[in-house]
Amino acid sequence: MTLKVTMLGTADQIPSFNRNHSAILINYEGENILVDCGEGTQRQFRYAKLNPCKITKILITHIHGDHVLGLPGLLSTLAMSGYGKDLEIYGPKGIKKFINEMLTLFNFYREYKIKVFEVNSGKFIEEEDFYLSSEEMEHGIKCNAYSFVKKGMRRIDKVKLKKLKIPSGPYLQKLKDGKNIVIDKKKYLAKNLTYKEEDKKISIVFDTLDNKKIVPFVKNSNLLICESSFGDELKDQAKEHLHMTSVGAAKIAKKSKSKKLILTHISQRYEKDFSAILKQAKKEFSNSFLAKDLDSFVVVD
Repeated sequence: MTLKVTMLGTADQIPSFNRNHSAILINYEGENILVDCGEGTQRQFRYAKLNPCKITKILITHIHGDHVLGLPGLLSTLAMSGYGKDLEIYGPKGIKKFINEMLTLFNFYREYKIKVFEVNSGKFIEEEDFYLSSEEMEHGIKCNAYSFVKKGMRRIDKVKLKKLKIPSGPYLQKLKDGKNIVIDKKKYLAKNLTYKEEDKKISIVFDTLDNKKIVPFVKNSNLLICESSFGDELKDQAKEHLHMTSVGAAKIAKKSKSKKLILTHISQRYEKDFSAILKQAKKEFSNSFLAKDLDSFVVVD
């Protein structure tokens, strides 16, 4: 069950020669969840050798152009490519109006349905093996951060089974379900023969002012993907524009006990030398990395 993230775009408001506007793809089993869709995202799918028709859900963090201007082209391409699913789009309050007005303006024919949902704080999708949650951020307009959590599954301790000579078959499913079993009048407790894997969590925090909601929301993330539009030398400018610095992102990673930090939404001002903002982050949180377009990160293999 592979859980993988592909960075389709890592620039900030203005794309650079090497960086496209914001977009991230989360792949897990049959789910392909696109987070934001900046201008040129569908081209990035081509460069990454990914099929946009496999998208199942789109999560929009906020309605600023560098995060949504790729939507009209992508949705049109899906229509012309025989997209056969109902497309679910999630975003903060106002996303329904935005999508309706966009579809009126770009009046292309499509056979697939688009279902739009407004979400704020808390879980908004829960499946047997994963869930999605959101938290409201501070960016001058309605804005969400998102988390994808693969639930830790109950696993059977095969070493103990072999030692106790417990046969396979229906017994194993009962143990997976947390039920005790009886074999030859002897009772075996599920808690002694199984263990629970830890949850695997991906958190994505795009444009926002540093705020007290972030740390508890991203707590214990295996992969924290966080905007880093400014270096620490421009922290006052970052605050003025309701953005974060690489140092701010690193402090959040440290406080939240996240395992790995990916810096993204990088300003073109650093195009000639990205090492400075990464170095700043690493001083606070050593396991920090600077994302490049089309980088991929495997959380579960």
